[in-house]
Amino acid sequence: MSNYFYTDYSAMTTNDWIGLSVTVIIFILMAIAYFKVFRPKNRDKLEKHKFIIMDD
Repeated sequence: MSNYFYTDYSAMTTNDWIGLSVTVIIFILMAIAYFKVFRPKNRDKLEKHKFIIMDD
């Protein structure tokens, strides 16, 4: 099983490293956004912006 998930980091190209970095950064930012949005204590703060598009 460990051979299946083995990654040869020395063989990775610049594009591979950029893709890996972007993927990890987006994952972290999405996790932060989900925790911020779905926390119950932030509900009132976010609810007041609920119809901000309709106001314009």
